[in-house]
Amino acid sequence: MKKLLSVLLLLCPALLLAQTSKVFDNLTLNSKILKSERKFAIYLPPDYETSGRSYPVLYLLHGGGDDHTGWVQFGEVQNITDKAIRDGIATSMIIVMPDANTGRRGYYNDIKGDFNYEDFFFTELMPYVEKKYRIKADKHYRAVAGLSMGGGGSFVYALHHPEMFSSACPLSAATGFLSLEEAKAALVKNNPNVTLADSTISNYYNKYSVIPLINAMPDANKKAVRWFMDIGDDDFLYEGNGLVHNLMRKKEIPHEYRVRDGAHNWTYWRASLPVVLEFVSQAFHQY
Repeated sequence: MKKLLSVLLLLCPALLLAQTSKVFDNLTLNSKILKSERKFAIYLPPDYETSGRSYPVLYLLHGGGDDHTGWVQFGEVQNITDKAIRDGIATSMIIVMPDANTGRRGYYNDIKGDFNYEDFFFTELMPYVEKKYRIKADKHYRAVAGLSMGGGGSFVYALHHPEMFSSACPLSAATGFLSLEEAKAALVKNNPNVTLADSTISNYYNKYSVIPLINAMPDANKKAVRWFMDIGDDDFLYEGNGLVHNLMRKKEIPHEYRVRDGAHNWTYWRASLPVVLEFVSQAFHQY
């Protein structure tokens, strides 16, 4: 018996090591759409290498100024997700963190049509990772979340493709232009060497600003996506998030809206991540 216990004790560290999550933060794929190598990071749950099963996926988007390593380095995604899984708050999932800060910054197609990041995300990145890794490639098992610029990406991606995501969690989100006049002034200023037609600006505003997207939402899509929004009471993006929340209430779109003490920083977003993991897991678990 003593020998058996000794063997088991010796094996325990190896077994624990085998059940360790992994993060790879320097992965690449070639993009024909963006004409470049694109980086991404991925979190694989503790039982990924031993289970043989497929997993739900969360696409976790970084903010402006960061890249695909932001959630890894500053967001502590590995430690936070490991703990959430261990504590039973979240189910085991794969987390994909793309880079939207190389060459150009942002998750949208450019107004000039020469850098179409959204097209890359849906037609190249998602098919690539969902084939390469054991991901359940189905709306029910797919979610999107992000902070700041990535919060805007989370909004727009889920509003453009409600058939693809069960949950969306915009955190401290950049909700886009709050009016067509604001869009025109900003887009003209940011594209000084290009003549933009009024129709081009209007179409871009309607496609990549959250308020017109929600105003245009068909009744049939009001319950297509589970929404969780989170914003700090000292966040400079508070106005846009409040307007979106009020509009969603007016249009009777179910959503969770949280305002906590905090600002536009990683201290706030690290505290948000466990809540996001729990929220998306509810759909993965078939709530």
